[in-house]
Amino acid sequence: MIFGKLAIALAALPSLAAPPSLAAQVTTPEDCLSLVAAADKFDRAQLAKDRATLQQMVMDDLVFIDGSGKRLGKKAFIDGWTTPGELFHPIVLIDRTIIPLGPDAGIVGAEVNLCGVSGAEHFCSHIRFADTFVLVRGCWRAAHIQVTRIKS
Repeated sequence: MIFGKLAIALAALPSLAAPPSLAAQVTTPEDCLSLVAAADKFDRAQLAKDRATLQQMVMDDLVFIDGSGKRLGKKAFIDGWTTPGELFHPIVLIDRTIIPLGPDAGIVGAEVNLCGVSGAEHFCSHIRFADTFVLVRGCWRAAHIQVTRIKS
């Protein structure tokens, strides 16, 4: 249960035409970063339980595939990272990959040991994630997130 909620986080194959929900996304100049800087900001927001930043950086029509293979959306992803009573330890990205998919899309992924405390219980999950970002009005937004559990 704990991992299911936590794995809800970590970005979609872009289409040639942006869906209508993209136009409604509000951006500010300080949010318009390079793909790698945006991915770093996205990871920090998850660990810090920064709901406002996650709301801004995640597309409304996010496709999120959690560690069990279940397809979820934006609400489940953000709720999984911002649950009260949970604390996440800092992470170290292992074997980070950055794959440009043209000027307006890219995939950033890595392997991590995601550890912390949920309630009074310590947890640690070994996962690989792939976050697909698309460039919307000059700023990177998470469009598809895939999490894969790695057996210990």
